[in-house]
Amino acid sequence: MANISFFRLSPLMRRRLDAFRGNRRAMVASALFLALLLVTLPAEMIANDTPLVVRFDGQWYWPLFVDYPETAFGGFLPTTALYSDPAVQALIHARGWLIQPPIPFSWQSIDMALDTPAPSPPSLAHWLGTDDQGRDVLARVIHGFRLSVLFAGLVTLGSVLIGVIVGAVQGYFGGRVDLVGQRVIELWAGLPMLFILIILSSLVVPSVWWLALIMIAFSWLGLVDIVRAEFLRARNLDYVRAARAMGLPARLIMWRHVLPNAMVSTLTFLPFIFTGAITTLTALDFLGFGLPPGSPSLGELVAQGKNNLQAPWLGLTAFMTLAVLLSLLIFIGEGLRDAFDPRHAVLSVGGRASS
Repeated sequence: MANISFFRLSPLMRRRLDAFRGNRRAMVASALFLALLLVTLPAEMIANDTPLVVRFDGQWYWPLFVDYPETAFGGFLPTTALYSDPAVQALIHARGWLIQPPIPFSWQSIDMALDTPAPSPPSLAHWLGTDDQGRDVLARVIHGFRLSVLFAGLVTLGSVLIGVIVGAVQGYFGGRVDLVGQRVIELWAGLPMLFILIILSSLVVPSVWWLALIMIAFSWLGLVDIVRAEFLRARNLDYVRAARAMGLPARLIMWRHVLPNAMVSTLTFLPFIFTGAITTLTALDFLGFGLPPGSPSLGELVAQGKNNLQAPWLGLTAFMTLAVLLSLLIFIGEGLRDAFDPRHAVLSVGGRASS
């Protein structure tokens, strides 16, 4: 019974959940975003030049997880088999079969058998065409979508951890702690994040972890004011003062009594941090200061569209991908904001949120 009651939602949370469900635009956006995320997470099984499974001479092979030499399929080279090579495919089909992903191209594979010079227009082989290096655009969009979402999720998580801790300490203790903290934050917020990222990218080899670390160092600033205001408001409430009078440590008071209320406003801000991380990564990749060259980046696809105006499918694909992704995140954020807004009427006859 204790486990059941732990997962039981409070009436207030049920009301907020009903309000979010009543926002049809937010629900549709959430469903579409989750569907796209579920499709792109196993990107190697959807867009890859390596077969999913190979049946050869009565034995099973799993090239996605194990590297097999060409000699395992009757070839002459002891190196890893190149499954996109027609000769290797002929060897496998002669004594077995293979199952390829729906898109038989990886984000880095180059099609050497193009009928037209790269960038080539959309065709049956390449549904969204190829870029100026002969790489499949759809495969790079799938892998780039996953990379952008996971990167933004990492930045958002790190920003929440730092922003909530700093805002909670400032708001709960107040006084000199709050005064000194605000002055430090004002100095830190005055630094131009984009310029610092560009400067550091020229000094070190850029990577996903490096960019995420630098962006986290600046993204948490947007949460501090929200959390700080909630803690400043709650620090003098009766139940907090009673807990303090009973000798409860400050960390437990902050964790058990004040933080749950502060997380309400924090949750409504998360989709916008998520969106900002994606746009910043796209801008850096577009300028050439982001991920390592050749990475499946949406910003790199935008740069390809700018540099190849004679291939409009590149620019249109980049625009539509970013427009859909950012619009879905904004609609989800607006739905969360309305659901957690105490001024928003969440109950109606039809069970829908009224604006």
